[in-house]
Amino acid sequence: MIMSKFEGFISLSSLERRSATRYYIFLIINVFLGSILTGAAFEQLNSFTKTIGVAVPMKATFFITYIMVDGWAGIAGEVLMLKPLVLYHLKNFFLVKTEKDREEAMNPGSLGFHTGEPRIQLYFLLGLVYSTVTPVLLPFIVIFFAFAFVVFRHQIINVYNQHYESGAAFWPDVHGRVITALVISQLALMGLMSTKEAAQSTPFLIALPVLTIWFHRFCNGRHKSAFVKYPLQEAMMKDTLERARDPNFNLKAYLQSAYVHPVFKGDNEDDEDDEDNLLSGKMETESVLVPTKRQSRRNTPVPSKMSGGSSPSLPEEVKSGEP
Repeated sequence: MIMSKFEGFISLSSLERRSATRYYIFLIINVFLGSILTGAAFEQLNSFTKTIGVAVPMKATFFITYIMVDGWAGIAGEVLMLKPLVLYHLKNFFLVKTEKDREEAMNPGSLGFHTGEPRIQLYFLLGLVYSTVTPVLLPFIVIFFAFAFVVFRHQIINVYNQHYESGAAFWPDVHGRVITALVISQLALMGLMSTKEAAQSTPFLIALPVLTIWFHRFCNGRHKSAFVKYPLQEAMMKDTLERARDPNFNLKAYLQSAYVHPVFKGDNEDDEDDEDNLLSGKMETESVLVPTKRQSRRNTPVPSKMSGGSSPSLPEEVKSGEP
């Protein structure tokens, strides 16, 4: 996240997307390739594909253990949420003096997309690679995804707070990582087949990564613009709202100086009024956060050590009429 801030990204969603990309690359190199390849593999670049084909099945036991320890235990830790629980009790003991302080202490935060999504993509990569190499690993992957679906669905709806609405801006990155996992699994399959008696069929497998990359390019050309640009229907709705809000707004005159530096615009009152109208329209049409089922638990039954049990709850204050 700090490196992304140095690059100039400002919004939380763009910071998390950039950090997720870096973390995914780190997991592939450090966890996946780092546990499979040895120094000898890099010295024998001519037989690099064959080395992967031989080394991948040998590491199946390690990844089964990795999924059970990191994946299953991580899901259990997500349910327990020990870190927020410990922090809450510490804050409640030392810092909480008012009901507002208690509400802030109980804040669970938001879902860490920049760390959670790359880890899930790593397990997806392992499932694709070992589905044809060592299928015994697949039940562990299926159990992980089943638990992850139930747990994260509950956490997102009922526990975590939503800090922003990205408008599905994360999906192009997720789709690109899925395609990357497919290509890696196909290359691993080609390396495995080249070391077996079915080496003659390896050239036919070259079509798989080629078609996969072509499909990715097709999806980017067909759908990616919808994630970074407004659809025509949305633009028409905004134009309609703008005409209803200010019927006399001259869009052509505004666009003539919209991209001119303010220093060169001069003291034109009409331009300033048009800018004020446009900014107010943006403020009014700004999207709001999607509500979830999580309710505020301001009146926690656990009293603060600082305020004791004498501090009245919010309904008591309302009933008694005290300020």
